[in-house]
Amino acid sequence: MTSPTRRKRILSGVQPTGKLHLGNYFGALKQHIALQSEGECYYFIADYHSLTSVQNAAQRRELVLDVALDYLALGLDPAQATFFRQSDVPEVTELAWIFGCVTNMGLLERAHSYKDKIDKGLEANVGLFTYPVLMAADILIYRSNLVPVGEDQVQHLEMTRDIAGRFNRAYSDVFPLPEARLVPVGAKVPGVDGQKMSKSYGNTIEIFAEGKPLQKVVMSIVTDSTPVDAPKDPSRCNVFALYSLFATDEEKAALAERYRAGGMGYGEAKKLLLAKIDAYFAPARERRKALAARPDDVEDILRASAARARAEAQQTMELVRRGCGLRR
Repeated sequence: MTSPTRRKRILSGVQPTGKLHLGNYFGALKQHIALQSEGECYYFIADYHSLTSVQNAAQRRELVLDVALDYLALGLDPAQATFFRQSDVPEVTELAWIFGCVTNMGLLERAHSYKDKIDKGLEANVGLFTYPVLMAADILIYRSNLVPVGEDQVQHLEMTRDIAGRFNRAYSDVFPLPEARLVPVGAKVPGVDGQKMSKSYGNTIEIFAEGKPLQKVVMSIVTDSTPVDAPKDPSRCNVFALYSLFATDEEKAALAERYRAGGMGYGEAKKLLLAKIDAYFAPARERRKALAARPDDVEDILRASAARARAEAQQTMELVRRGCGLRR
């Protein structure tokens, strides 16, 4: 008898380095939740990776809990997806060391993200430099087939494939070469200043902001100085771009028509956007509040998932250790 074909294994992670925002939601979380029914999903909270930029233990614990609450409130089902803390699977750091021994310095020196982070003022620590090696270990220790990524992460996945190939050629054919699943182009989310929404730019709208804090940040979105009465170009407006993420095609067309007709100020458009954000996340906001009152239940979910993930990681490491001569 032939063994049943394993469902494709999908893996992604999110760093707990700040409050998750609309860019995280439309660029990653929404796709992660949708993929739960398409394959065997492994999603982890990348607390090892956060060590490169967050160096406060209490803050890290709080941020990890925040990410867990956000994912669970937004619809991640721990019965369908394996959802865990990265550090609860310590074998990943052993694999990262082994990968480091088959990875050329030149490969890491070409990493765009490292250069970008240094340009933004982050300290050039070794962890930041070797981030792609740990990322490769994150992906490959579960022998993942598919990795949802944005365009800015494609190079890291190519590096992961390179590292997997180097190990396979040097020692043993342990690892599949994972494929990228690109986030839809329409998921690009502008921040309040018009740049890509990012915690590092300080231009985010938090997913679970509400009340006056949400109103304040939405009303601060940068617009041009076109007078109220004049026609406006919706394709060049940050408010319209954000509204389009929540609206139906008919609603987008109606608002675009009002822009082009003139007579509507950006303030009114911001109020429409505020109402959309508030209504869209209202059910998840209530679920999050209920979950936040039961932190022990959230911890139980993370630990149970971590046990499943670690069992898979340990199987992979047995193959790795034998393959490279660390076991008979």
